[in-house]
Amino acid sequence: MDTPPDRHLVTELLRQWGSGDKQALDRLMPVVYDQLRKLASRALRAERPDHTLATTALVHEAYLHLVDANIALNDRAHFFAVSARILRRILVEHARSHSRAKRGGGLQKVELDEAVVVGPVSSDRVLELDEALQRLATLDPRKSEIVELLCFGGLTYDETAAALEISPATVHRELTMAKAWLHRELTRTS
Repeated sequence: MDTPPDRHLVTELLRQWGSGDKQALDRLMPVVYDQLRKLASRALRAERPDHTLATTALVHEAYLHLVDANIALNDRAHFFAVSARILRRILVEHARSHSRAKRGGGLQKVELDEAVVVGPVSSDRVLELDEALQRLATLDPRKSEIVELLCFGGLTYDETAAALEISPATVHRELTMAKAWLHRELTRTS
């Protein structure tokens, strides 16, 4: 199993980059590239088998978004939390463009565990999950962020807890409530 990048090295390179050292980003990417590939691979695992985005393309697209982002990245956990959010946005936008190309079609309700954890889903299901997460974010932003980091970002409970500055037990408790809420939303009949 691959070990995550050295926390201190990543944090130091992020600080250098945040201080204006553009070469720090060039030194950072080789350190975090494998972990970004893992995040992208996990995110794509929930997609349909014929998905047109490849893991490498998704990582490169996320990299471009990171370079353009005007965000102060505090440490390794924050970097991967932001990366998870970017990966989700890329996949959602890709799903939107795919749905526009199809010119609609019947949306299917799907459970959270089916959509994110178990297996391939259609573009419409990704959009439906994204819309449900947006509704959850208006009610409870932290629960939405926990789902995003764990499911889209592939972060562990400990990494999610560190990114949000809460305990792993709180992550577990909030995730349980978020999944119940999302399950209700995604299985509700129109």
